[in-house]
Amino acid sequence: MVSSISILGCTGSIGRQTAAVAEHLGLRVAALSAQRKIDLLEEQTRKFKPSFVAVYDEEAAKRFTIAVADMNVRVGSGLEGLIEAASLDESACVVTAVSGAIGLRPTLEAIRQKKRIALANKETLVCAGELVMAEAKKNGAEIVPVDSEHSAIFQCLMGRGEGELKKILLTGSGGPFRGRAREELENVTPAQAVSHPNWSMGAKISVDSATMMNKGLEFIEAMHLFSVTPDDIQVVIHPQSVIHSMVELVDGTVIAQLGVPDMGLPIQLALTYPQRCASMFERLDFYHLHDLSFEAPDYEKTPCLRLAMDCAREGGLAPCVMSAANEVAVHAFLRGELGYNRIYDAAAAAVDALGHARAEDLDTILEADRAARQFVTEKYL
Repeated sequence: MVSSISILGCTGSIGRQTAAVAEHLGLRVAALSAQRKIDLLEEQTRKFKPSFVAVYDEEAAKRFTIAVADMNVRVGSGLEGLIEAASLDESACVVTAVSGAIGLRPTLEAIRQKKRIALANKETLVCAGELVMAEAKKNGAEIVPVDSEHSAIFQCLMGRGEGELKKILLTGSGGPFRGRAREELENVTPAQAVSHPNWSMGAKISVDSATMMNKGLEFIEAMHLFSVTPDDIQVVIHPQSVIHSMVELVDGTVIAQLGVPDMGLPIQLALTYPQRCASMFERLDFYHLHDLSFEAPDYEKTPCLRLAMDCAREGGLAPCVMSAANEVAVHAFLRGELGYNRIYDAAAAAVDALGHARAEDLDTILEADRAARQFVTEKYL
């Protein structure tokens, strides 16, 4: 179990839950970072008394510095501040809960410092999976997944020997619009899209769950985390969200990880691994589980999932471009500036225009991310 952590993205959904888990476990929170929600950040800073806080937005950083002037805490800003929060000497583990490709450089720096990465930032592996995993191997840094599905797979594979895995069974609830045809979703509102039937999440990831882009991003992440090919992963729709994912072993045995749908559980495991500690979360009550059902995805009704799987097979810059374009489109949808079905249209068009090139290095990847965002902004907004 780690003794001290840095939380990147501490005011978001995963960041807030991480803070609660850290308090429950009695962990030292050495560093915090947020983009601009300085009221909540100040509250967390006064509670945990970190030695360093990064505020990405420069103006918000100035206001925050004034707000905590009575405290013994250093304040940084911009990308440099985020990197410092990720590489602080006194922090043993970095929880990467920031959204977007902005998490790439801080994560890589933490890996080079041989810190444990509690990985909650999807773009890190979606955009630069080969580069990140190679850097982790080179430096001997642990990457422990926080996503419930990847945590489930991670747990199912604990103690397994090399060559035992046959197939990953990646489960997903299907979201609030499961089974509805695309033409039925033309007038979906942001309020409807963020109403996930099982999970309590931030707005962006809730929309991604509705379009099933989130499952596509997880598909790409799983390839890199567990060193498998797209053909080794099968997506399974499981509406109850009780089984968080499964693995099939070479002898036909299937091992599943079950639990209540609460992100606090995989967050806690990422911080205590390889130990397990008593948690503050509800227990699964089998007497109240009336049925567990499974079905195949309908790719015609979930084109974002199909697009992500196609990008996984193409590789190169395709996943990065898709992810960045999707992020811009989703935020535009949440602001009421783009229709729900246009999220897929924007992401697919960006991949067609910009996604067919090799991911040469980090600079190439970050430039593709920037270009994809600009493409959607100019063509669709």
